[in-house]
Formats: sequence, structure tokens, C-alpha cells
Amino acid sequence: MATTVSELDRSGAEDEPRSAEPEEDGGNGQAGPIAAAQQHRLAKLPLSRIKALMKADPDVSLASQESVFIIAKATELFVEMIAKDALVYAQQGKRKTLQRKDLDNAIEAIDEFAFLEGTLD
Repeated sequence: MATTVSELDRSGAEDEPRSAEPEEDGGNGQAGPIAAAQQHRLAKLPLSRIKALMKADPDVSLASQESVFIIAKATELFVEMIAKDALVYAQQGKRKTLQRKDLDNAIEAIDEFAFLEGTLD
């Protein structure tokens, strides 16, 4: 495949395909319907469900859209991290499907997950 000059950046590397997700607003602090729509597209978990779970806590009376988004994003990253660590144990067992014992092994072996010990019982 021939690469044209327009496909190369200044360093000589080929451009990577651009993500379909919009870029963040650069932290200018503007909130509103457009910012909320961008946050909604950046989160994979349903924000309405996250907000409902947050409000189920008696200590939470109000939850801003930004806080709901941050909690959703943190949850996604946490699930991704524990799933990747549990995948190592599934692969050791020559399996492609995660099982509960893989999660248990990851929780027992990794200090960061110590707070989860006993929660899956």
C-alpha cells in the first residue's frame, strides 16, 4: 500500500483513524446541554441508572451531571481493570470466558482489590 504525503504527519508516521467520540471541551468549565450530550456519549454506562443509584444513598440529595459522569467513568475504568486482571486467570485455565473463580483469584492476588474480599459470597 502506497502512502501519500497527505497521509503522513510531520514525524513521518501514518495518521491513526480518528475516534468517533467527540473530544472533551478542554476544561473550560462550560456546562449545558451540549456538554451534557458530549458526556453522555463518552460514558458507556447509562447515566440515568448511575444517577438513580447515587440518589439511593441517603447522604446524597443532589447529584450534578458532572458528578454522575465522573462516577460512571470511574466505574467503567474499575470494571475494565478487574476484568483484565481476571482474564489472566481465565487464560491460565485455557478459557476465554470469565468465571466467578477468576474474579475471586484476582481479588485475592491483587492488593488493590482487597476491599472486595468477601463481597462475592
